[in-house]
Amino acid sequence: MNSTKLLLRAVFILVLFSAAVTTAQSVIDKKGVQNFNQNWLFKKDTLEGAEKVAYQDSNWKKINLPHDWAIEGPFSNKNNARTGGLPVHGVAWYRKHFIVDNKNKGSQIAIEFDGVMNNGKVYINGIYVGERPFGYIGFELDLTPHIKFGQENVIAVQVAPEDLSSRWYPGAGIYRNVRLKVKNDIHIPQWGTYITTPTVTDAKAIIAIQTTVKNAGDLKVNATLITTIKNNKGLVVATQSKSLNLDQKSAQKISQNLEILKPSRWDLNTPTVYTAYSQIKVDKQVVEEYQTNFGIRTIQFNANKGFLLNGKRVQLNGVCMHHDLGPLGAAVNYRATERQMQIMQSMGVNALRTSHNPPSPEMLEICDKLGIVVIVEAFDEWQMPKIPNGYSKFFDKWHEIDLRDMIKRDRNHPSVIMWSIGNEILEQGKKDGWILAKHLNDICHDEDNTRPTTAGFNFYPQPFTNKLAYQIDVVGMNYWPNDYKEIKEKNPNIILYGSETSSQTSSRGVYHLPIEFTERHETNQVSSYDTTIGPPWAYAPDIEFEAQEKNPFSLGEFIWTGFDYLGEPTPYGGRDNSTDGYWNKDWPSHASYFAPVDLCGFPKDRYYLYQSQWTTKPMVHVLPHWNWEGKEGDIIPVYSYTNCDEVELFVNGKSMGKKVKGKDFTEIPSEYHGFEKGMYKTKYRLSWNVPYQPGSIKVVGYKNGKQAAVKEIRTAGAPAQIKLIADRKVITADGKDLSFITVRIEDANGNLCPNADNLVHFKIEGAGILAGVANGDSTSLASFQANNAKAFSGLCLLVVKSTNQKGTIKITANSAQLNPTTLSIITK
Repeated sequence: MNSTKLLLRAVFILVLFSAAVTTAQSVIDKKGVQNFNQNWLFKKDTLEGAEKVAYQDSNWKKINLPHDWAIEGPFSNKNNARTGGLPVHGVAWYRKHFIVDNKNKGSQIAIEFDGVMNNGKVYINGIYVGERPFGYIGFELDLTPHIKFGQENVIAVQVAPEDLSSRWYPGAGIYRNVRLKVKNDIHIPQWGTYITTPTVTDAKAIIAIQTTVKNAGDLKVNATLITTIKNNKGLVVATQSKSLNLDQKSAQKISQNLEILKPSRWDLNTPTVYTAYSQIKVDKQVVEEYQTNFGIRTIQFNANKGFLLNGKRVQLNGVCMHHDLGPLGAAVNYRATERQMQIMQSMGVNALRTSHNPPSPEMLEICDKLGIVVIVEAFDEWQMPKIPNGYSKFFDKWHEIDLRDMIKRDRNHPSVIMWSIGNEILEQGKKDGWILAKHLNDICHDEDNTRPTTAGFNFYPQPFTNKLAYQIDVVGMNYWPNDYKEIKEKNPNIILYGSETSSQTSSRGVYHLPIEFTERHETNQVSSYDTTIGPPWAYAPDIEFEAQEKNPFSLGEFIWTGFDYLGEPTPYGGRDNSTDGYWNKDWPSHASYFAPVDLCGFPKDRYYLYQSQWTTKPMVHVLPHWNWEGKEGDIIPVYSYTNCDEVELFVNGKSMGKKVKGKDFTEIPSEYHGFEKGMYKTKYRLSWNVPYQPGSIKVVGYKNGKQAAVKEIRTAGAPAQIKLIADRKVITADGKDLSFITVRIEDANGNLCPNADNLVHFKIEGAGILAGVANGDSTSLASFQANNAKAFSGLCLLVVKSTNQKGTIKITANSAQLNPTTLSIITK
């Protein structure tokens, strides 16, 4: 080969190498807040020197954030079933190469993480710049002194989550969003606005805005802060300017009061969100723009009248929710979170308790939009540990920073109505535990005096005898419905509610006959008749319904939980803080059975029981399924849930009679820690005992004597086809949006086959990729990222994600001996 060819080859190789480096870099060429989620490199390993600029990372996995490595699995009984049987522990590194353009020299550069799970340590160009042990709270770090403008910079993040850092599945990695901020010396720092509405009437509202303005430079500066408020239609409704004199290396808090005429209030049915635009000018040039969403509403809490929103009493129909997104793991996704809360809202939910940690910013944004009020919870532990690697390890050093940051981050959200300082904390049993409770309460009031504090107590009467309950504003009781009256009589001035209730367990579409009252079954499933006596603290939803009715001073309840979640597979596995092996004794159970909605988001029967109490649009539901081969003539208990006055049951067109809600009762077991053993007569369920014959069962709900709702279930034939039902057939081509596709196994007539467990294979072509699969079976060890899923009780779920390309996603589903089917999703 001659010298010319050698030279050309060398140049060609150099060009290829340069191109490879360039594609791995992000070039930041303008001021502002930049999405910093793209083009990260990842390696799970204990690596020496991985924070250094020259560390060789060319063979690392390329990923985009948010990222949860644990959801990739595999499931293993070597991992703890309490945390989902997934690898939520280990050391991993994330690295990103980027350039900040030379024209930004003199700017302030910061990186903001919404959450790193957990024990995250951050390095820039080999230099340690900060850390955060608590994975559930966001943080920002100043990179300015270490940035090389116009040259490649390398940010490295070491993540070192430990097993049993939470009592549930926490995920692992940089699982929330990341932003790079390129700011002027004169700027509004992280969470730099605080907006309250001290005066709200139909005629006007006073908007009090406190804005922190920072001068990071070496010179005094005269500036102007201009605050403009726009309504939800984008129209300017108020504006105000204020002159500032900023000393070098200083920060000021600027107070402004703006008036809005005829304000639109944020409410459950009309969740109106306003936006405050903060602009800073220096020498008539705009140097900073900052945006804050807020709402105009009033909240009151009364010992006898309960919770009042805009002066009207609201009964809190609430759910507790962990942060995982089922088969998608803990990695934040806006659409997946939104879908969860839309499903909850369709059940009648109007309130959320973020159990037991600060939520993602996306969750609060969604609750603002949907009209769902929120209790934001800070801690599951204080100084006394529940698990080996929980928050107690960091409490003394970090609790005040974490709590203050949580409140600063979330206090502008109109959906947020209370701050919870803890859940079932063990300090309830200490005579001096009240000291810590008061300390945390005082921090909350110092950061935000517009909302009350609360906590969830489960050791009655210790919170009262040890005085913890008297240090907070609103008392939450976990699993004590039979004692609300006594608690109130002994403490007439307290504000009380059920902060965690029921803990009923069930498996979607599973019915054990005869109806069982014991919690354990050889299949590791729990009957969806919802009569099973669950863990020792649990009880049927009906008991809480009655307790809330009899005690109208209560604010309401928050059921455990809204969605099934990964980890805590009660009633299979452990129930306490015992050894790992105890939790794994019923392997493969590794996900919860608690919720009225399974891990896929498919409603269980209990969803309709809550809907019958929490909604007003006429509805009626019937269970069980009507496929009982070999049981012809056997007596089958049939239940119906409704918000109508009465229900009539028909079997193959023949009336089995009407039942009147409130007058006809169904017996269910009442054994739990607040009740004696025996049977409880519930007025919230209607029931019949009928001999089985194939065909159909139909329930008709009547209001004021007129038919208002109907539901029918038919005996299904052999599985014959697959039906795909997308929650949305048009999604955004942004590389993040999702379509959730219900996969039904049906007979030739389109009836769901309730016992089907067919394995369905998926082929995805075009402008989308597979994001996850699941079936809602808490014992399934199948990968969430496979291109197939086995049906459970006739259903499974496929989740597809858009790419950045507009077009069509073509989905083909096939299974042995079934007719295949296709579905198209448009991305634009």
